[in-house]
Amino acid sequence: MKPSTCRRALLGLFALVAIAVLGACQREPQPEWRLTDVSGHLPDLDFRLTDDNGKPVTGADFKGKVVLMYFGYTHCPDVCPLTLTQLHVILDRLGAPADRVRILFVSVDPARDTPAIMHDYVNAFDKRAVGLVGSNAEVEALAKRYRSAFTREPDRGDGNYEVSHSSAIYIFDGQGKARLLATPSAAQDDIVHDLHLLTSMEAQP
Repeated sequence: MKPSTCRRALLGLFALVAIAVLGACQREPQPEWRLTDVSGHLPDLDFRLTDDNGKPVTGADFKGKVVLMYFGYTHCPDVCPLTLTQLHVILDRLGAPADRVRILFVSVDPARDTPAIMHDYVNAFDKRAVGLVGSNAEVEALAKRYRSAFTREPDRGDGNYEVSHSSAIYIFDGQGKARLLATPSAAQDDIVHDLHLLTSMEAQP
């Protein structure tokens, strides 16, 4: 075989190998999520709020953790305590990987939910839960960022009122990317399954 012919053959072989490798990469199996996959459809975890210890925090402070973010308030009569109870059970079922998970409970009732009140509230459900508070404008901007919504009912004159709010659970990976969306009615098995996948992905080098 002539040298030029040999070179062309080698180049052709390299091209075939490159195509095969590229095809293998493209066929790499994707995670079989059971929850709603929102990858690329919602923005990264990004906020500037105050945690339940009175410390300023941002989304970047939770890098390396899988985050479950939920909007609610401590005076909520039903869905908030039920959701936090369910998340506690889910993290207990998750086992050791739950150490790489944080629950972020964002108050939509800044007038009544101080850091101290939030601290007692979230810790009553799970030690891996963090209460977050901010001004009306900050909370409204964050809710809008993730297409959540809430409406405060009129004060009845005694300081008591309810806040109607969305109940979605936003799940972010360790890089702060929005990955999944769940609801309080989602099966615990499905949430545990997907958290196992996410935490195992974060554990890989």
